[in-house]
Amino acid sequence: MNRDPVLIAAAFLFSGVVLSLGYAAFGFWTMLIFTSGFLGGFVLWLIFPANPSFTAIKTPYFLALALFVLHRIEEYVMDFFDRLAAITGTGTPDTGSWQVILLVLLSVGAWLVVPPLVSRGYRFGTYLAWTFFAAMGITELAHFAVFPWFTVQPFAYFPGMASVVLLAPAAWWGMWRLSRGT
Repeated sequence: MNRDPVLIAAAFLFSGVVLSLGYAAFGFWTMLIFTSGFLGGFVLWLIFPANPSFTAIKTPYFLALALFVLHRIEEYVMDFFDRLAAITGTGTPDTGSWQVILLVLLSVGAWLVVPPLVSRGYRFGTYLAWTFFAAMGITELAHFAVFPWFTVQPFAYFPGMASVVLLAPAAWWGMWRLSRGT
């Protein structure tokens, strides 16, 4: 288990800030879904203390990153946020709002610095890798486990669902590699 209390506090605080921004931008229900990625990644990072080289996670990281881009395109084209707003009763935030800008900078921005941080052996980089893989491999499963319950036709297609079929297994591979430290 990670033992540095300052590092643990910093990671926990980072997760809290991201979740707070998620709440400010999208409301409680969507933030609750984000929790599985950021707090889930935090807990997994504490449980699996390995500090692998970036080489160990390089392929699943870049594969999951590319599939995440594809997933975001699918969500955009298929109006995911409008459908989400209809479910949660919270309006779709303006993409130029300070909450959305900070949320993207802190979450996606942090995930983009995983390669140099993990390559240099920084434990915070491993924590960020866990949040990335947990968000892609656990949170995105909401497209199957949560959202279909709110469609007119039970278990009909929900925007973003198709790309998760590839994205989640790529993230699980990354989590497996992180847990083994190889």
